[in-house]
Amino acid sequence: MRIGTPKEIKIHEYRVGMTPASVREAVLHGHEVLVQSGAGAGIGCGDAIYREAGAEIVETAKEIFARAEMVVKVKEPQPEECAMLRAGQILFTYLHLAPDPRQASLLKKSGCTAIAYETVTDDKGGLPLLAPMSEVAGRMAIQVGAVSLQKAFGGRGILLGGVPGVLPARVVILGGGIAGTHAARVAVGMGAEVTVLDKSLPRLRYLDDIFGARLRTVYSTAQALEESALQADLVIGAVLIPGAAAPKLIRREHLARMRPGSVLVDISIDQGGCFETSRPTTHQDPTYEVDGIVHYCVANMPGAVPYTSTVALNNATLPFTLAIADKGWRRACLENRHLLDGLNVNAGKISCKMVAEALDLEYQPEIELLAA
Repeated sequence: MRIGTPKEIKIHEYRVGMTPASVREAVLHGHEVLVQSGAGAGIGCGDAIYREAGAEIVETAKEIFARAEMVVKVKEPQPEECAMLRAGQILFTYLHLAPDPRQASLLKKSGCTAIAYETVTDDKGGLPLLAPMSEVAGRMAIQVGAVSLQKAFGGRGILLGGVPGVLPARVVILGGGIAGTHAARVAVGMGAEVTVLDKSLPRLRYLDDIFGARLRTVYSTAQALEESALQADLVIGAVLIPGAAAPKLIRREHLARMRPGSVLVDISIDQGGCFETSRPTTHQDPTYEVDGIVHYCVANMPGAVPYTSTVALNNATLPFTLAIADKGWRRACLENRHLLDGLNVNAGKISCKMVAEALDLEYQPEIELLAA
């Protein structure tokens, strides 16, 4: 199969769909790999390194999309990229379609087969291709939150870990999944007072076993969430419903009752955000203020650390990329139910139930699309 990796064009997105090591593996499997010139610059890999790995370097994204049978990316295709997709072509990348009706419409119109990293599952019900970026985003959330708390950036002017004689910041993490756990790990390590809310008692027990007295766990109810958020200096939104839009946990009316200069970091922004006042921002202009509360809602947080993020992502995606290339997407999905869960769009049909429900679109089960 001919695989193509274009340069990412979302603002301040420096990751790349395939590392040179991934290219080499694909070539060893007998596949041809096209890489757009400069695609790996953000991770310190120039065109020469990709050539040594066996890739053919092409100048434009247009040529990648025109020649490749499968396009491997990182971020969701932008409108100009959707316009270059064609019927029968495979797109393997993050999509996050639930809050993005325009992209869903463009992918349906293209006729391509779009497999989303974020809905591929595993035997334990996890999301193995989302997990690496959740780990990165969770750890980054505390870093960016600590900076945003500085007075010069609109925050309360409080040091996350405090100093002797001065209390540390109160950090509240909504969601105890992978992103929330990694956020807790960094926040605890920096000396903050940390509380995690979740609706899963087994998950709260796990966090209690891991962190012990260094972290407080609270079962998430509307009252518990409100009480915790109103006393927080930094709130991390790390709630995920696979394939669906994130629930709105903090409402506009809560902001006026929060501490002025408090910070909200919305890791869930790719799925629409879990704060009512969230809207996507960029690394170039990451924060804004509503009712005295600083919001950090960058939609591609891991893009700020592209080397770490790209290598971590490729470690997870490469086996699936090779399976699709080796067998074709139909056979690969038939043989791997977890990969089939990643099928979001095919030949103009929405094949992910949660996406269809979120966008109020007709849904055709994945297995029916395979049979067709």
